[in-house]
Amino acid sequence: MDVKEKLENHRNKLRREMGLPTKEASQFKLPVDKPFTRDEREDVTLLFAGLTPIHDFLIQGALEGLGYKAQHIPTPDNQSLALGKEYCNRGQCNPTYYTVGNLIKVLKKMRDEGVEDIEKKYIYITVGACGPCRFGMYEAEYRKALIDAGFEGLRVLTISQEFEQEDDEKVSGLNRNAAFYITLVKAVMAGDMINELKYKIRPYEINPGSTEKAVEETVQILYKAIKERSNHFRALRKAKKVLEKVPVDYSRVKAKVKVIGEFWAQTTEGDGNYRLPLWLEEEGCEVVVQPVSGWIDYTFWYWKEYLVERVVARKNLREKLNFASVLMKMKIAEYLFKIYFNLYRAALGFVIEPLPSQKKMAQLGEKYFNTKILGGEGHLEVAKNLLAIKEKKAHLVISVKPFGCMPSTQSDGVQSKVLSDFKEGLFIPIETSGDGEVNVKSRVQMKLFEARERAKEEFSQLLKEMGMSDDYAKKTVLANQKPGLSLMKLPSSKTTTAGNYLLSLSKERGVLKRLSA
Repeated sequence: MDVKEKLENHRNKLRREMGLPTKEASQFKLPVDKPFTRDEREDVTLLFAGLTPIHDFLIQGALEGLGYKAQHIPTPDNQSLALGKEYCNRGQCNPTYYTVGNLIKVLKKMRDEGVEDIEKKYIYITVGACGPCRFGMYEAEYRKALIDAGFEGLRVLTISQEFEQEDDEKVSGLNRNAAFYITLVKAVMAGDMINELKYKIRPYEINPGSTEKAVEETVQILYKAIKERSNHFRALRKAKKVLEKVPVDYSRVKAKVKVIGEFWAQTTEGDGNYRLPLWLEEEGCEVVVQPVSGWIDYTFWYWKEYLVERVVARKNLREKLNFASVLMKMKIAEYLFKIYFNLYRAALGFVIEPLPSQKKMAQLGEKYFNTKILGGEGHLEVAKNLLAIKEKKAHLVISVKPFGCMPSTQSDGVQSKVLSDFKEGLFIPIETSGDGEVNVKSRVQMKLFEARERAKEEFSQLLKEMGMSDDYAKKTVLANQKPGLSLMKLPSSKTTTAGNYLLSLSKERGVLKRLSA
């Protein structure tokens, strides 16, 4: 008996012991789902996940407001990773393993608790796309894993990143029309606002836990407004009053750390990125997170670029007019998107950072990265690092990516040239795989030391220029505690929040003028 035959016999023996079939594996074919019809809408629950807990909860409210039954599932953990590796193909990136395994974990828990007709009562909804990375294979991985885990009949619906789908409201259970996308985008915007404020306020809270408590109350206010489709501006104003009550101490000098990278890895707040944002705060930093709205804005930008090229290249007048018509619609949609985003910012007193100009980002990145390459975040990772360096938005930039992520690996390769040209920049790429947490955090800590020293040096220089001692500055800050301080709009001439707040307290116009110059 040759080695190959012995190996196959042993494999079959193990499969029999585990209760698995021993028939030869056949090529996987994407199953054809039973349609989700309009008549089922009242009885079927849409399961989904993928963003931060705040975003997911508000998206649930948006779907419920549109007349769907919806349920977001918890943030994936390492148990999800293990299940994902068990049921997915080999060589996938850890966002695949985490998200697929997370769905299987939730479904298995339902089955263990005695929930009946899971495949009829639930549908999983996710985002789909194509491209050079493994993201284009997510839908197939979900379906394969569901079959292998015993949930073959559970349907998977995808929402295109290009917003190109539209369904017949009379027959389709999921109506992906303009109102559907607009409602979801509004929920995402609101999630971005609260998420950013959470990371702005929490490092400086005087009473530990007060920020989380205020955020929970705020999210409930917005969830209700989104679900009931009432005035979002008014809800955000109420949220502002809640968050303003959190007492903060802006005398704390903290390094600002900007987290960028592959979309899921930079966004999740769980084991998928080693709980990086929370850990950075525990290390004494202020974390700058990336808004999901920034990706939507980027999507508008690259579609406009694509359409402009088609209008110029086409010789046939009818084709030119067709592309021009779509381009006009895209510009109107982008215009409305930015109006709503800035309206939401206005409701919160403009303390939320504006979205950077995509034209500016392209100009920053094009010297180092071909802006026509659309895989992953395209040129954005390079542009975000350049923006942080040139406009002093952060002391350190961390790029997070799954193991073997091709688009992010390309960006990381280009970053070496960026750092060669801008030696003042601090940048570190990290690769996540579900293990190796200690090694990754050890590497980050070495860069954090430099970032903290830069923050201290910047603040010390500011005190020197203002003729203040450190003790006097701290007393000045603490003596100026007042309601609403947590959402006070600060200058942006310094990187540290402490430095910007001290500048706002100074009443010597000459000093301010000299410093801003």
